[in-house]
This record gives sequence, structure tokens and C-alpha cells, in this order.
Amino acid sequence: MTLAANRIVAGEGVMAWAVAAPALVAPGLLAVAAGLLLGVPAGKPWLRLFGSVLGLSGLLWLLMQGAPALLDGEGGYARVSPAIGFWLLLVILSLLLADTLTALAPGPWMRLGFLAVASAVLGVVLWSGALADLSVMQEFSSRRDAFLREALRHLGLAFGSLATATVIGFPLGILCHRRAGLRGAILPVLSFLQTIPSLAMFGLMIPILGWVGDAVPGAQDLGIAGIGFAPAFLALVLYSLLPVVGNTAAGLAAAPPAALEAARGMGMTPLQRLLRVELPLGLPIILTGLRIVLVQNIGLAVIAGLIGGGGFGTFVFQGLNQTATDLILLGALPTVALALAAAIVMDALVDLTRRTPKGTP
Repeated sequence: MTLAANRIVAGEGVMAWAVAAPALVAPGLLAVAAGLLLGVPAGKPWLRLFGSVLGLSGLLWLLMQGAPALLDGEGGYARVSPAIGFWLLLVILSLLLADTLTALAPGPWMRLGFLAVASAVLGVVLWSGALADLSVMQEFSSRRDAFLREALRHLGLAFGSLATATVIGFPLGILCHRRAGLRGAILPVLSFLQTIPSLAMFGLMIPILGWVGDAVPGAQDLGIAGIGFAPAFLALVLYSLLPVVGNTAAGLAAAPPAALEAARGMGMTPLQRLLRVELPLGLPIILTGLRIVLVQNIGLAVIAGLIGGGGFGTFVFQGLNQTATDLILLGALPTVALALAAAIVMDALVDLTRRTPKGTP
């Protein structure tokens, strides 16, 4: 861990065994060592799972014991943060955990259960104040209201742009599936939009929506302006269209010809075939596109903070301006956690919607 005189200056490193009394740090050090020994060898997956969880628990224990011990007797401005060794161990143990879960190949409900348990444990630890002495948590305490406000703004950007892109992109995907000529015209345009760098895309929205806000009566009353939520939201919607349209067209095209022929033989109309045959069979592919969009937009929404759009990016760019690493982490860590949770949930939904023919494993 590192101990600094304040939130700006570089801190001095403190070895793990010296962050607190030996009786307090020994359980954490033993848990990390045992976790690495159990998790690294190519042994039984459940044993590796236990080892990686044990190691992560040991790291959490060291944070809980080390931060208050290091701050004891220091000035009111002193800050304690995890050092590079902590982050390296966190990455190693997290990769071990991910690799073990992949080897176990848990079903969708079990993956959702793992996510729920991990979220509950982390929530209890944060709510209890056991990590309150860490610098990043002190940044949170001083910005609690702003954090909650920007969290809602970030969720609005990510999920709102997904919903808007779905409303626009799903009909376009159906048209691309039905009309090959439209497919050849629409998808290249959407592919071109994907090639525009994110900063450039967000920047391009500023003059366009600035002009709309000035030229269209009532536009500014609706929040349409060159700076703020609107340009970030529009940029995310444009980025979202290609996965939504492309996966919708691909999903509808995945229906077996025999199933479509049987539906025609039963006298189904084109709309009935779409709703009862093509859409149910293509739903996993369509949801895969929505998963791509959601995870992508959760990450890209960080850039909204650069143009006044809010979200967790507000803290990231404030931290960059102030050279305050913990303020950057206040915006980056929840973004990563939210994207990871969204990916797990969407992957589970994709698996739950897959239709396996009877008699297949």
C-alpha cells in the first residue's frame, strides 16, 4: 500500500507485512499465498475456484486492516491507496477466477448466482464502512451526492442510447433482412460510423447539435445544445446502430429454411412468420448484438464527461486535471464493474434464449 501526505502528492510504499500489526496482516497474507498455490496449478477446477476466491478475500482483508492502521496518527489530509503490488495480485487472481469459471462452464443461472453473491458481498463490505479509510472511498464520501447523480446520468446514457438504437435499428434490421438492396446501402454507412474515433465522433456532435439548438425553436428547452447530455447521447446511438441492425438481420436470417417452409405450409402470414418463427429462433443472435452495444456504451459513456455530458467520466477527467489518481479510480472502477456485470447478465440471457433441439446434449 502507499501512504501519502495528501491526495495530490506521490505516496511512499509500505510492504504488505508492515501495513498493520502482524496478527492482523497474517491471515490476509496466508490467504493470498494459499490462493495462489491452489489457483495456479492446473488442478481440479473447484479447487482452483476456491483458491482464487480465497486469494481475493485475502487482498480484501489486507485493505480492511491496512488502511486504518496506516492512517493512525497521521494528519487529517493523509491518504492510503493500494500500491502496484495489490493491483498485480488483483489482476492475477481475477484472471485465475475467470479461467476457472470458463473451465467449469457453469450454466446461465449459476453465472447469475455467482454475480449476485459477489455483488452482495462487495455491497456489504462497502456499506459497512470497512474500506472507508481508503483514499478512493474518501473521494466518494466528499462527493456522495455528485457520484449518485453522475451514476444515474451514466446509466441514462448507456441504457437510453441502447433503447433508442433498438427502436431505430430493429426495423432497419428487418428491412435489411427482407431487402438485399437496402442491406447493401445501410450496413456500409453504419460500418463507416463505427470507424470514426470516439473522441472525433463526440466532437462532431458539438457543432451539429449546437446549430440545432440555435436554429430550431424550443430545442434548447429540450436540452439540445452543443455541450451536455444531447451530443453524447446522439454519438452513442450512432455507435450502437451497426451491432443492432447487423445482428437483427443475421438473427432473422438464421431461421432454418425447413422451419420457414413449414410455417408457410401452415398458412402463416409474413408477420406471423416473423413473430413466431424468425424472431424466436434469431433472438440469441439479436441479444448478442444488444450485449455488444450495452458493454460498448457503458465504456464509451465515460467520454461524455469531456463534453459536459456527465457520467462517471466526470470524475475521470477531473482526476486527470488535478493529477488525483483516486478521483480517476472513482470514475473508472464503477464503469468496469458495471460493464462486467452487464456482460455476465446479457451472456446469461443469450444462453437462456437458445433453443436446443430435443435429443441434443
